[in-house]
Amino acid sequence: MLSYRHAFHAGNHADVLKHFVELQLLRYLAQKDKPFWYIDTHAGAGCYELDSEYAEKNAEYESGIARLWQADDLPASLAEYVAMVKFFNPEGVLHLYPGSPLVALDSMREQDRLRLFELHPSDFDILEQNFAGHDTHVLMQKADGFGALKALLPPPPRRALVLIDPPYEEKQDYQRVVSALQEGLRRFATGTYAVWYPQLQRTESVQLPEKLKRLDVKSWLHVALSVQAPSADGFGMHGSGMFVINPPWTLHATLQEVMPVLASRLGQNGEGSFVLEQQAA
Repeated sequence: MLSYRHAFHAGNHADVLKHFVELQLLRYLAQKDKPFWYIDTHAGAGCYELDSEYAEKNAEYESGIARLWQADDLPASLAEYVAMVKFFNPEGVLHLYPGSPLVALDSMREQDRLRLFELHPSDFDILEQNFAGHDTHVLMQKADGFGALKALLPPPPRRALVLIDPPYEEKQDYQRVVSALQEGLRRFATGTYAVWYPQLQRTESVQLPEKLKRLDVKSWLHVALSVQAPSADGFGMHGSGMFVINPPWTLHATLQEVMPVLASRLGQNGEGSFVLEQQAA
C-alpha cells in the first residue's frame, strides 16, 4: 500500500516532537570530530510546501510549528529547532517545512553521510529533486527501508543515527519496526536508533513502546506528546511518541525542560500532556 503522503501532515505536533528529538541526537553526534552516518528508512519527500494543496487540506501545521513560530520565550534547545526551520524560510514567513532528511542535512559536516530510503514513487522523485547537488554526501534509493537497513549495518565509521519512521498504514509495520531493531542491534549494537510512532487507539500502537522496552539493550528513552484526549469514536491520532535506543545522556534533561512547554503550547483545549521515561546504562 502506497497511499500515505506525509505532505498532508507536515509541520504538525508529531513533526515538532520528531524533528526536535532528531535535532538533539544529531547535534550530540556532531560534537565529536569522528564522522557518522544518518540513515532514514522512510525519508518521504524531504521538504514540504505548507501552502500546497496537500498541506492546506487539513492545515495541521497551524496547530504544530505555527504555534512556536513567533515565540520569543522558548527554552534554548527548542528555540534552536525553530531557528532551524526559519533557516529554510529566509523571508520570515512560514512557507517550507523541512522533513527529517533535510533536518539531518542541516547538521551534516563534510565527513558525514546520509543514506535515505523512500518507496513511494512520487515522494522519491521529489526527494531526488530536493537533494540534487548533494551526491557526495547523500545516497538515495527507491526502496523499502526495512529491507535495506541491514545491508548498511554496521556503517564504516561505527557511528550512526538510524531513524525509523514508517507510515503505520498497515498494522504489520509495528512488528516490522521491532524486527528491524532486533536485526539492526545484532549487527550494530552501539548505534543510536530513533523510532517514531503515532498514538492511536489501536492495540498495536499502544503495545509498541512496551515491546521496545523489552529489547535487549542497556539504555533507552521514551517520550510521548499527547495533544488531546482520545476521541470517543476511537479514530484519529491524539499524539505521538519517540523511542530512542542508546540515547545521549543529555537528552533526558533537555526533554524535562522542553516537554512541559510543548504540552502547553501544542495541547488543544488544555488537554496537552506528556510521558518521559528512561532506562539508563
